[in-house]
Amino acid sequence: MSALLELDRVNKDYRIGGFLDSSILHAVKNVSFTLSAEKPEIFTIVGESGSGKTTTARMILGNETPTSGTLRFMGQDIAGIRSRADRLKFMAKAQPIFQNPFEAFNPLTTLDYYLYSTARRFLGIKDRGGVEAATDKALNHVGLSLAEVRGRYSHELSGGQLQRIAVARALIPGPRLIVADEPVSMVDASLRMSIVNLFRELRDTLGVSIIYITHDLSTAYYISDRVIIMHRGDVVEAGDAQSVLGNPQHEYSRALSGAVLPPDPEEARQIIERRMAGAV
Repeated sequence: MSALLELDRVNKDYRIGGFLDSSILHAVKNVSFTLSAEKPEIFTIVGESGSGKTTTARMILGNETPTSGTLRFMGQDIAGIRSRADRLKFMAKAQPIFQNPFEAFNPLTTLDYYLYSTARRFLGIKDRGGVEAATDKALNHVGLSLAEVRGRYSHELSGGQLQRIAVARALIPGPRLIVADEPVSMVDASLRMSIVNLFRELRDTLGVSIIYITHDLSTAYYISDRVIIMHRGDVVEAGDAQSVLGNPQHEYSRALSGAVLPPDPEEARQIIERRMAGAV
């Protein structure tokens, strides 16, 4: 079975501190997993802030270079992509969706501008009719239309609508992989499941694999085919989502289960540590 994405003993280290008192932060430690090219899936990376999950995502997208180990996408070493043309081809097939939809779009720029620009950049479409058709098709996949979006600004729409537009923008190039980093954490709670269900629809109808990054075990349990749980850069549990999340074995996984974590990473870390120590 051929691989869509393969991580082989990937590590990422950062040097922190000053010249005389620097130290090494091991942000990601020896992470390995493979996504099949034949069977699209939702692969979830779970962990609190500082666990290494976002650093792993950035390496998958080519925005960070691993200290050691290899990341391959469709057989190509991601870190070895150098030319602008090769980078563009890679980006067309591996698209990101970020945490905050309100920060993804300039409030002074109409939303359709971003969609049109994506169609021109990745699909090479020049005529306006073709650009609009490609944009409308992508919006239809997320339950919207160009008529609803044309000429509108981000402040005119809800967070859930904006995140759907962000998903549509990612779909325009026809990606094989979407990397979604905490895509529902900034969306109103009443709308989160609609975004989560959308990812399942994209997997099933378009054959897109999704790496879903979250600290929320409830949505991870609901959406995921497979899961890894990361803690301080290490993968502490991995496997079928229902088995891993339904019966967590590692103390960190058990502490994370049921925890309501605040946005502040330090507060979240303290909550988890207290739960691991049995104090809460």
